[in-house]
Amino acid sequence: MASFWKIDMNYEDIQVGAVYTFLRAIAKQDVLDFASLTGDVNKLHIDAEFGERSIFKKNIVHGMLAGSLFSTLVGVHCPGENGVYLSQTLQFRRPIFYRDTLEVRGTVLSKHDSIRIITLKTEILRDKEVLISGEARVRVTK
Repeated sequence: MASFWKIDMNYEDIQVGAVYTFLRAIAKQDVLDFASLTGDVNKLHIDAEFGERSIFKKNIVHGMLAGSLFSTLVGVHCPGENGVYLSQTLQFRRPIFYRDTLEVRGTVLSKHDSIRIITLKTEILRDKEVLISGEARVRVTK
């Protein structure tokens, strides 16, 4: 299991414009484990010959596997254990491949003081290219 630098932020600690990031490499075993866990055994993700014949010319990572890294962003980096994930939008812009190293980024767009909710611009990048984008809404409990 990976170790992370865990941050537990209070609502007052969070500033609009602040950016939180971490890196994560996606291994073939991650994809196989995700396929086993979810039952999504689409050959595009797990069969090398099928992947070679696809429009991508190789296997791609499940979009939802990559998107699930936003849970780490919220649960570990901003705000950490004081956060309750309320919603997440996702736009899949480019494919992700085995062995890609991804930058997971969250930028605080807004704070709603009366209800203690923050909105984050969420992005997954490879070499500065946005692969997945969206917005997360998170309630900060402290």
